[in-house]
Amino acid sequence: MPQLQHQRARRSPRVRRGTTIAALGVSAALITTGFTLAPTPAAAPTTGPVRTAPGSPVHEPGYPRQTPLPEPAVDEGDASLRLGVAAYHDLAPRLNAAMASSDRVSAEVIGTSQEGRQLVLVTLTAPESQAEVRQQTMMRDRLRQQPSQAAGDRGLARKYKLPVFLNANIHGNEWEGTDAALRLIEDYASSTDPAVADLLKRTRIFVVVSMNPDGRVDNTRRNAAGFDLNRDFVTASQPETIAVRDALIRTQPVLMLDLHGYVNGTLIEPTTQPHGENYEWDLFIKHAYPNALGMEQAILDLGYDSADGVEPPEIPLRDWDEGWDGWPPIFTPQYAALNGAVTHTIEIPLRVNNRDYSLPEDELRRRAEINTDIAHASMAASLAYVGENRADLLADQIEIFRRGVTGEPQTPAQVGLFDVVGPQDIYTTEVARAYVIPVDDGQRSLPAAARLVDHLVDNGVEVTRLSKAAWIGGVSYPEGTYVVDLHQARRAMAATLLADGSDISDRVDAMYDISGWSLALLWGANVVEVPAGSEVKIVGTSVTQADPTGMVASSDSGWVLSLLDAADVRVLTALLEQGVGVRLLEDGDVYLPVSAAALVGELARAEGVTLRAAPAGVGDGAAEVSSLRVGVAGTAEERWAFGEMGIEVQPVSSAALNEGLDLSDLDALYVSSGLAWRDLDEQAQAEVRAFVDEGGGVVARGSVGVAVNDALDLLEVETVAGRSDANGVVRVVNTDGAIAGGAPDTSFVYSPRWFTELGDDVQVEQSFGAVPLVSGHWRADAQGRGGPGAAAGQPVMVSGATEVGSRAVLLGTEPLFRAHPKGEYATVARALLWAAQGERD
Repeated sequence: MPQLQHQRARRSPRVRRGTTIAALGVSAALITTGFTLAPTPAAAPTTGPVRTAPGSPVHEPGYPRQTPLPEPAVDEGDASLRLGVAAYHDLAPRLNAAMASSDRVSAEVIGTSQEGRQLVLVTLTAPESQAEVRQQTMMRDRLRQQPSQAAGDRGLARKYKLPVFLNANIHGNEWEGTDAALRLIEDYASSTDPAVADLLKRTRIFVVVSMNPDGRVDNTRRNAAGFDLNRDFVTASQPETIAVRDALIRTQPVLMLDLHGYVNGTLIEPTTQPHGENYEWDLFIKHAYPNALGMEQAILDLGYDSADGVEPPEIPLRDWDEGWDGWPPIFTPQYAALNGAVTHTIEIPLRVNNRDYSLPEDELRRRAEINTDIAHASMAASLAYVGENRADLLADQIEIFRRGVTGEPQTPAQVGLFDVVGPQDIYTTEVARAYVIPVDDGQRSLPAAARLVDHLVDNGVEVTRLSKAAWIGGVSYPEGTYVVDLHQARRAMAATLLADGSDISDRVDAMYDISGWSLALLWGANVVEVPAGSEVKIVGTSVTQADPTGMVASSDSGWVLSLLDAADVRVLTALLEQGVGVRLLEDGDVYLPVSAAALVGELARAEGVTLRAAPAGVGDGAAEVSSLRVGVAGTAEERWAFGEMGIEVQPVSSAALNEGLDLSDLDALYVSSGLAWRDLDEQAQAEVRAFVDEGGGVVARGSVGVAVNDALDLLEVETVAGRSDANGVVRVVNTDGAIAGGAPDTSFVYSPRWFTELGDDVQVEQSFGAVPLVSGHWRADAQGRGGPGAAAGQPVMVSGATEVGSRAVLLGTEPLFRAHPKGEYATVARALLWAAQGERD
């Protein structure tokens, strides 16, 4: 194989649709046949935002920080207005007025929503000079970086202002947390209560007033991209999640509330089992349960009762057996706990959304007022708890960080604590000693590795780049290798992101949401676990951004692009958009012609992908690909995943087809939801049949995909369904070939399916492993059917040609689930490319 030359240019934003070769800024005189893309000089400017490690700006201003917020135009269509709660256009004026009236209130824009609305973080605290802010920042960082020293510092314990974080309106049509937050802000701005003044001298209260302003305006739970933001924290795919995640990491709160609706009576966490296995739960529950009792009492003291339609509050840990768990880090409070916070979800009681939104306006406003009172009482009670227990809260957060830095084992909570903690609540784990992310031949995908490193850093995890070779866990790794030493304050975060996770199928009957996740297994990079007890002696530098990647071989015969990652697919789609004809090889790789050398080089550099020199004649006779036009009948998250691959899609649905949607310009269909064959009228069914008859490819997933396969007589298979709530990370075995060749050996399932009774022309592309479940929750049903034992070794991805010569692929996994299995995105792209090559009339 020709020598590959590393590209040292900083990774720049990916090339967008419509970009011309001239716009790429590449000189054809510099890149010729047989080129080698030269390293960028060290002094060259970067083209993207400069990534910095989470922490402190060099020069933070003092408090208050009172730059007026932009005030949007009045929107009479704002869904909030019917409830009598604050419309989005009311937020900035009210916050500006609060800042104008008080030196206790600061507001800053920390991001924007999908539709461009501002995300505002308010800080309530007594005034601080710039020097005092700098001192607070140094103390905050010392808690984490030198916790043993900080634990004995009486001056720090006396002077440090405890951070508290209040998050409202993460679900857009759960409104009243925002109004409770505004009441708190306006009350504290002008309060003459000495207790409030004392609290603000010793505390900083950070308030996200509305995390989902688009949903607030539009009366939707999800954001404008269709994502449930309270399922997005561990992957942080959405701008709203990123903004709040960064604020949580920067502020390092000791206590955090997330305000939701609607559960009657008011639901106050702590949760039922299972509890996150990487938390220091003994220190967490020490405060979470007493604070829950305080919130409960504050709500009862409001005097609302059954006559108002309000039931007494419920604390799941005390009142439920299971079903409201604290297991996955996708939820805001569970994520915040990984940063050392005591956290709670609060579900206020009276429903005003969904079907209830059509109730008479007076009734909606009555309910909303009660809900606002209850949300405000929860906040006030928690702040009172912080004021009364500041010494213990601070000491216990320091202890969380100390255990991480020293590598001390977790301490199980005491069974019988508060008369509510039982043996079923004890979840601990043995944390690995370290994780290694290779950058040499041991790395499957350099772009995937760089993405993972950047994500770890963004989550406050300390990553070291080796400056000299080292032996780690009995293996020699070269200079440049990334190492995550688990002896660090945020070891819970690092372990949660990188560990395989646990199979908890035998511990609880049902889970609230997903039960397995692992970015090390699902994001497409090779990650090596260094077992507990191993010696880790390394010399390196702290990472703020992954090194640029990208390898381009010198060649005069073109290049071979292996589609292993979304970055590789983006190179392909950008070439197709520019009219470059490429060829699909039998093994699923793509041949890139030497005639496009300039564009190929710039795209490789921009996306950090690896291009191998093509052997002479390798593309001869291979199928030419000039487009990849995909229709998608799928979830919002799946459409987002296609965007990550640079594939612009045509949304497809039963309604659109019944309205006359033309599929003739498409190369392939991806079908997983929103297309029910029984809902299609005769003309729409004929349109889909014509698409297949003319050689259009179909990639189909789940029950909807199986139904479409059966209706169109695409592939001869029988389908077996696992339990509908079964989910997690699974082992798979891939068949070499155009679709699954080179795919990761792990995937993700939710309501898994597999295929039996395969016809003679049906090929197995991927099967479940001998022990399918790595981590998650997957049981057989009540009749003993559909469990992982039955799925072991069974085909989970199959392909074949149809009777009319078109091609189809069926998927039993969820390769585009939310933003979790990014390592499988390219497998879907390969399936679509293969399927699109069917015989055409």
